[in-house]
Amino acid sequence: MTVTVVRDKETGVAVVTLDRAEKHNAITLEMARRLADTWREFRYADEVRAVVLTGAGTRAFCTGIDRSADVPQPSSPYTIDDPLIAIGPKANDLWKPVVAAVEGMACGGAFYLLGEAEFLVAGEEASFFDPHTAYGMVSAFETIHMAQRMPFGEVARMALMGTAERISARRAFETGLVSELTEPGGALDAARRAAAVIASYPTAAVQGTVRALWSAKEAARAQALAHAPHLVTLGNLPPERQAELFTRRGDGYRLR
Repeated sequence: MTVTVVRDKETGVAVVTLDRAEKHNAITLEMARRLADTWREFRYADEVRAVVLTGAGTRAFCTGIDRSADVPQPSSPYTIDDPLIAIGPKANDLWKPVVAAVEGMACGGAFYLLGEAEFLVAGEEASFFDPHTAYGMVSAFETIHMAQRMPFGEVARMALMGTAERISARRAFETGLVSELTEPGGALDAARRAAAVIASYPTAAVQGTVRALWSAKEAARAQALAHAPHLVTLGNLPPERQAELFTRRGDGYRLR
């Protein structure tokens, strides 16, 4: 199973795990569908009052879409088929609070998920980066999601530096992306504790608060996301050229 869901009836917390540790929890098309289905199922599950989202293992939270996924694209520059566009809770009209627990790498398409969580908890060895530009791809959806929760300059630097730099968990905490740092391997337990507190409160008040928070930035976010498909189709290199750049990637990077 590539996405696992464990529900704790006593606390009202469900833990959703991207379960491909051997592949850095990269998202397959099947996983993308499963995530969307899971969020929509939670809308009807009254026993689930808060959710923790995490990745299996300690090497990575998620590294985006699996590069082996075959996603045919229309020829029009005005539209794209993006299998990750509906993998987040807000994209599926779920307003129950989601806490993300991050260990290891979180990069690229992982930001579709992190961008729709209420807050992040991270182990001290977590790191964040966006490799798109290094591989000839436009970072549009990812940067828009992160621009809602990071200072502009931090998002810009992360996206434009590509694979040359990674943001440390400490730096992510200092800039507000991460709300709590834990010892390595402790993010899940800390996220569970926070989620259990939230789940203990009256659910209508909690969901109303979540909805109010997102309404504060929803218009700007929606307007920005409307431009993303055109920017991606116009700016991306052809897939074969992307693949060539990917095979040439280096292992060196600066952690800051």
